[in-house]
Amino acid sequence: MSQQPGRDAAGGGQPGAAARVELLGDLDRRRAWMLLVGGVPQSHVDLDDPRHLDFEYMRRLGHLIDLAAPAGAPLRVLHLGGGGLTLARYVAATRPGSSQLAAESDAEVARLVRQRLPLAQPSRSRTREGRITVRVADARAVLERVPAGSFDVVVADVFAAGQTPAHLTSAEFTAAAARALRPSGIFAANIGDGPPLAHARRRVAAVRSVFRHACVIAEAGVLRGRRFGNLVVAASGDELPAGELTRRAAADPFPARVVHGEALGRFVAGAGAITDADAEPSPPPPPGAFS
Repeated sequence: MSQQPGRDAAGGGQPGAAARVELLGDLDRRRAWMLLVGGVPQSHVDLDDPRHLDFEYMRRLGHLIDLAAPAGAPLRVLHLGGGGLTLARYVAATRPGSSQLAAESDAEVARLVRQRLPLAQPSRSRTREGRITVRVADARAVLERVPAGSFDVVVADVFAAGQTPAHLTSAEFTAAAARALRPSGIFAANIGDGPPLAHARRRVAAVRSVFRHACVIAEAGVLRGRRFGNLVVAASGDELPAGELTRRAAADPFPARVVHGEALGRFVAGAGAITDADAEPSPPPPPGAFS
């Protein structure tokens, strides 16, 4: 993707934070933008084509959305981490009538997205486009307040300065996500990690301690501990469509593997599940990861 500097930039929304919130225009797509916070890419949004998912891990989340219900059927989706609302826009485009709630903790991100990548009918802390609601609040606080069984899909994609906050990595956090889901609903989380994948293994162990079925989707180089990257963990009380996920991930521009069953057991072997008592933020990206 070719980029040009955007016209909008502002300081981070957290008190005392130095993170800069920016939009970069995409020279290859007329009304597409990259949202960055502190120089770290957070979202890519194409206002003309919300079905376009530029980031590799976002395409994997899109596969999960596609397979969560029959094509076109509306879903109830909770997005923990709003950013540019890329996945929420994708759901709205592919599954009209879906009811979605997005939690975004950074008020400055929410403001910039509302103004420059707008949804309809803006208000002070919420916006709606169809049935998308944005709530400016901590992701876990929102998660723990939603009614039990009220969502078909819960997606956790929260990063601050390139790291997932500690309280959004634990088994207790995962259990709160399970409570928010209907029994056959799908939980998915985007994990950033690098060699030796100690954090990712413990994070997946936490997910497996709560859900009966799980899988991990990632590029082979990341799974083999060769470089830093994104791993998507998906889980449910019901069987996951591992076969179709495998076919779709392998056909992506940057092919990925799906690890499940006994192979997933080997992946997490010896890793203890993260708990609230010992949770730490995910590892920071190495220098130059986003250059």
